[in-house]
Amino acid sequence: MSDPKVEKEAGSTEPAQAPAPEPEKKKREYKDFGHDEEEKPSHAKVDMSQIQLKAEDLYDKEKVDLETIVVDDVFKLLQCDENGLTDEEAARRLELFGPNKLESEEQNPFLQFLSFMWNPLSWVMEAAALVAIALSNGEHRPPDWEDFVGIVTLLLINSAIGFYEERNAGNAVKALMDSLAPKAKVKRAGQWREIESSYLVPGDMISFKIGDIVPADCRLTEAINVSIDQAALTGESLPQSKKLGDQCFSGSTCKQGEAEGVVISTGPNTFFGRAANLVGQDDDTTGHLQKILAQIGSFCLVVIGIFVLAEIFCLYAGFRYSYRRGLDNILVLLIGGIPIAMPTVLSVTLAVGAQQLAKYKAIVTRITAIEELAAVTILCSDKTGTLTTNKLTIDRDTIRTYGPFSAEDVILLAAYASRTENQDAIDQCVVGAIGDPSRARAGIKLLDFKPFNPVDKRTEITYLEESSGKLKRVTKGMTGIIIELCTRNKTEELESRLEADVEEFAQRGLRALAVAYEEVEGTDPEGEGNGFELIGLLAIFDPPREDTKQTIDDALALGVKVKMVTGDQLAIAKETGRRLGLGDHMYPAKVLKDGPEPGSRFRNLDEMILDADGFAGVFPEHKYEIVKRLQALGHLCAMTGDGANDAPALSRANVGIAVEGATDAARSAADIVLTEPGLSTIVHAIRGSRIIFQRMRNYAIYACAVTIRIVVCFSILAFAFKFDFPPFMVLIIALLNDGTIMTLSVDRVLPSNSPDSWDLAEIFAFAVAYGLYLTLSTIALVAIIIRTTWFYDKFGVTLHNGAHQATDHNDPQLHMIVYLQVAIISQALIFVTRSHGFFFMERPSVALFAAFCIAQLVSSIIAAYGNWGFTNIQAISGGWIGIVWIWDIVWFFPLDLIKFAMKATIIKSLRARHHAALAAQTAESGVPMTRTTSRAASVHESLYSNRVSFLRRAARKVGFGQKISMKPEELQRFSSIQAARTGSVLARHPSRPTA
Repeated sequence: MSDPKVEKEAGSTEPAQAPAPEPEKKKREYKDFGHDEEEKPSHAKVDMSQIQLKAEDLYDKEKVDLETIVVDDVFKLLQCDENGLTDEEAARRLELFGPNKLESEEQNPFLQFLSFMWNPLSWVMEAAALVAIALSNGEHRPPDWEDFVGIVTLLLINSAIGFYEERNAGNAVKALMDSLAPKAKVKRAGQWREIESSYLVPGDMISFKIGDIVPADCRLTEAINVSIDQAALTGESLPQSKKLGDQCFSGSTCKQGEAEGVVISTGPNTFFGRAANLVGQDDDTTGHLQKILAQIGSFCLVVIGIFVLAEIFCLYAGFRYSYRRGLDNILVLLIGGIPIAMPTVLSVTLAVGAQQLAKYKAIVTRITAIEELAAVTILCSDKTGTLTTNKLTIDRDTIRTYGPFSAEDVILLAAYASRTENQDAIDQCVVGAIGDPSRARAGIKLLDFKPFNPVDKRTEITYLEESSGKLKRVTKGMTGIIIELCTRNKTEELESRLEADVEEFAQRGLRALAVAYEEVEGTDPEGEGNGFELIGLLAIFDPPREDTKQTIDDALALGVKVKMVTGDQLAIAKETGRRLGLGDHMYPAKVLKDGPEPGSRFRNLDEMILDADGFAGVFPEHKYEIVKRLQALGHLCAMTGDGANDAPALSRANVGIAVEGATDAARSAADIVLTEPGLSTIVHAIRGSRIIFQRMRNYAIYACAVTIRIVVCFSILAFAFKFDFPPFMVLIIALLNDGTIMTLSVDRVLPSNSPDSWDLAEIFAFAVAYGLYLTLSTIALVAIIIRTTWFYDKFGVTLHNGAHQATDHNDPQLHMIVYLQVAIISQALIFVTRSHGFFFMERPSVALFAAFCIAQLVSSIIAAYGNWGFTNIQAISGGWIGIVWIWDIVWFFPLDLIKFAMKATIIKSLRARHHAALAAQTAESGVPMTRTTSRAASVHESLYSNRVSFLRRAARKVGFGQKISMKPEELQRFSSIQAARTGSVLARHPSRPTA
């Protein structure tokens, strides 16, 4: 075999004519179509007859060089041979290593339901229920059953809605399990048989062929023209040729040939299972929406706590209230102040939003991801299959010709030299370039065909041209191999030109495919030809999707920076970035470990990551690390991907997006799954999520304002007038408010043109202003009724027993007047919080307006007919109802003026202070920080963490927590480590006694 020598000669291309550095560049490009040169395999430097090795011996490179260990030593480490394991030994190892699958743990539905009542907001309501049923039992009065039943009903309704939403979420690990090959061909006791892949164990001999999914990580013991597609695992767009001793990963697909191998790792210990484990690791973090809920909840709890303590001291110590009377006042604050429906209202808003996003072919698998998508500032996108089509294509614009043939002729002749059936990726893209595949055999009679193999590194066809009756021969393959065959037109000038073209292709990340042609004299298809002539050089690349460039432009217009994160080569990443307008500030993955080079313009790694347009040659840990670092800088990250290798970063990202055609593993780890090709759906999803965010922000301001309004208002009334409002009526207000506010989920709002963020200081500032103003409206009404007879004098209305003014500060009709006034204007506040300008300039949805009208009709009916003795209220006349409505309308209009005044003063000051703090932090660290306030931690945030965490339980179940460095050049080492780990387990549980 002289071809390998020819390859080395091609790398030199006549040293006398060309300088040494240039062939080196050419050689780097040529090896894309063959195998990299590897070090000579070595043996473990230990006595392999003694299998009782300790784990530390296996990791000692002086004894076992894990990068170059030969397959024979793997057999000895795994205590097996090529005849396979016996059934007894396989059963023993199945007990030892577990099944070849990922396992999940079922969640108890009842405990899951109860978990929705386990957060600080619910605790306060539960405490209020206990107060109503237990502590209120005194002074010869029965327990407060009405308030108790009302509180419990409110809790159950909210928990039921949340439970329903969460039970609809799928088990992410199930898809990871299903994506493993269900069947495997295994040799047991010298006999081949087919078993479920879950029964495979380390040491098994397996076999697979074209079209099969590799069932477990293995080292090949026999390989016949094998090509493996690892794109879903490693991001490599081109199938990789494999030979004896190479490793294959579970979940990859055999595209060509047949192979046998020895299993070295199964289930959670495989490359695939390790990615699943990285997915599970992320669930220890608290969701972004849970952090926001925690801070809003803490704000409400602090406000309530302050005024509850004030009432305890004032009412008991100052006014000498009886035990039961003071307790009723405290219940009003607890029930009315807690926005108990907040998690449910936000969940319903998100659920309705998810249905709306489904119209754009985006399926939401984690409902809170919608809120986070609105705040995303950086979109980290995988290249292969996401920005590109994952289908190799001939780049017609860069075809080079060297003879009398046109570019189209070169493509057609290259198609002749390609298989039309059972194609590899190169043949498929060449034949696809001519449009009609039948043209690859039209007008010719095939006489002889030599398929691509790792030794010759080229294909060749000899055919009879029917139109001329001449025998002709065409070959295509690696440039170095083809140019050595070209004896007819190989000149120094041609070689220099070819070398320059190949170098240009290499710099642009294009793979070069040379095509040569000769005529054969006579009729013998195996006869000598008149010498090959180089006729063309084809550029092969993975083209961008048609809509990707527009999608990236749209994302940038929305304030979202796009970064490419790919497992492909740096040159390919740069070329793709240039074609898409992303830029070519791309860096190799090694910078994530080594940091910026000394003397570079970057002071630290964080600054480099922020500046980069993308990273190339990355593996799961790299993608995971990039997203993690960006998040640490205050950014909210979205990550798109389609392969299992993207799963860890998809899970770590604030929003993981699996594109159309993604693997089950990627879809399982993602928060949003796209069902249409390309990324254009993401722009629709971002806009939709910002609409949903605006709805949630509007509600948050409203809920906090109502808390201030209820707590401050009734505390001041109690302090100033010894006013004892019935707790049950506060429950009625809460129920009607929550029912109306649910319709915010379909309200009509406008999305922002920049990423949204939860600026809680602004929300709380607005809430305090609105709450105090509404408090003033109620106190003024009560003061006039108690202190004067103005309403009787002007309108002739009276109170209980015909009183002209409320000399009894706890007049039951006064209670009803206060109830109606609070119910009307508190709900009307939503029309102010939902608008940016005057409330009448932004039309609400029909559902919201209708719900408000219905709620106020119910409130007015209760006011007119609610003679409920158990709660100390009495129906009021139509005159009083009209007075309250007019009073609220008069007080409602200035709310817009308060909003504008707040924006011009306090809100403007808060934003200026925030920008100044960011500028100072940037100047100090050199790394721009983005919206750190939206990521602020809360003392209670862990209490609001996601209650159901399927992936975390799965990761705990499989227990593969150790990380392994996964640089691209360490793939061989990784498989050897797997074999060594398995061997160490077997060493501790030997199948034969120690010698």
